[in-house]
Amino acid sequence: MNAVENKRRRFGEHLTSIRIFKKFILPEIKTDIYKYRWVDLFCGEGNLVLPILELVSADERINFFKKRIFLFDIQKELVEKAISNALQYGIPQKIARANIIHRDTLEDYPTFILNNDLPMYHITNPPYLYIGYIAKHKETQKHLEYFQELNEGYQDLYQLALINDLNNGIKKMIYIIPSNFLFGFSASNKIRDDFLPFYNIKKAFIFEKKIFEFTGTNVVICFFERKTVPKREKIVFEGTKINKENQKKFYTLDPKHHFRAGDEFGEFVKQYKASRPLKVTYYLTMEEVEKNEGDKEITVIDANAFNGKKYEKRVIYANDKLHDRIKSNILFIRTVDTGSYDGRAGLYLIGEIFGADGIFVSKSRYRTHPIQIFFDPPLSIDDQILLKDYFNSVLEYFREKTDSEFMTTYKYSNSEYTRKYLGLTQAKELIETFPILALKANESIKLKKLIENNEIEGIISFVKSFNRLMKSLIWS
Repeated sequence: MNAVENKRRRFGEHLTSIRIFKKFILPEIKTDIYKYRWVDLFCGEGNLVLPILELVSADERINFFKKRIFLFDIQKELVEKAISNALQYGIPQKIARANIIHRDTLEDYPTFILNNDLPMYHITNPPYLYIGYIAKHKETQKHLEYFQELNEGYQDLYQLALINDLNNGIKKMIYIIPSNFLFGFSASNKIRDDFLPFYNIKKAFIFEKKIFEFTGTNVVICFFERKTVPKREKIVFEGTKINKENQKKFYTLDPKHHFRAGDEFGEFVKQYKASRPLKVTYYLTMEEVEKNEGDKEITVIDANAFNGKKYEKRVIYANDKLHDRIKSNILFIRTVDTGSYDGRAGLYLIGEIFGADGIFVSKSRYRTHPIQIFFDPPLSIDDQILLKDYFNSVLEYFREKTDSEFMTTYKYSNSEYTRKYLGLTQAKELIETFPILALKANESIKLKKLIENNEIEGIISFVKSFNRLMKSLIWS
């Protein structure tokens, strides 16, 4: 890792180009440039504020800058670059240095900029660094100090930036942040629950293509405006999704679902969980194999041994109990789209795809590897195949209905579609809607026909009505 890349990872820094600012942000603020004091607390090279000066006549720029532009960054070299960029707009160095300041604004919020007759408008691309990454890497562990006391429970540096603005009463902000702020699950629930009762989202640009040079992190540009009175209520806004083409749609963020966007899938799996749900566990681990050694031969692929084209096969020896457990559970979950339509996230047959009996984890468990699924109570082979077809049909139904927004964008590529990641919790919740354990013979036949004919509307309708009925019988 070179020094530049190391700094990016250490500070969570992804610099924004002037092109992004001029195309998506400047048109929204250009008529208001004299109404606010323009601030970026994580300014980098200043590309999200300094170009405003192009709208100011040359003879007014110095006074405009002195009164209306304040920039901060934790890295001295970026502060110097921002100062150099200000000079290109005709700002004298002494004045530029007075308003472009080296400061750790996550730790030390510059409240002095609030003491002015002009309200502050914060435009920023804050650092993104997930707390799990921070904890695992020595060079970033000092950042754990940010997450103490009142900040405990937040999951990323950008979330702390949002909370700092909330706590300091900032009324208008434009943030370029990971789109998991809108679409993420557990990593984003707390920040949305704490932040969005105080702010509306006026509009958003949602990127499903790469906009930063050194990262594939999918981002959203959110235009925030503080509510007059804090309230946990639905937030409706227009978003523009930007991929191979631009698509506009309205999003509704419901506090009942932690203000999560695109949550039709979440509503389905939570409301229509089966009265007797299948219980699933994931992974065949080294520990389990070592505890159940025997003389029964089993062919597995090693999920930790991928040679660039395929997973390596190996033979393990197990006792009767583990042998039967592996052999009788024939499904695995592919959590990540491959980029081809026959390799989408979903449930697949281990034997058909890999020519093996099981999927073995010889080292660390990774969510993006193929993962064997185990059922309790045991599920017959026929019912597992039926579950596979059910799972994949319903998953594709919600992918089409929501443009896959309930899933996480995995990597940008030249594929025909944007590659997505399906969380293991999401997979488990979808499996739990499959009502196979509660079906009577005639009901089982009906559902099986619907699944075999891929009558997706009929499948959804059947599961909703059956699971709702079974729950009402339990409650009564």
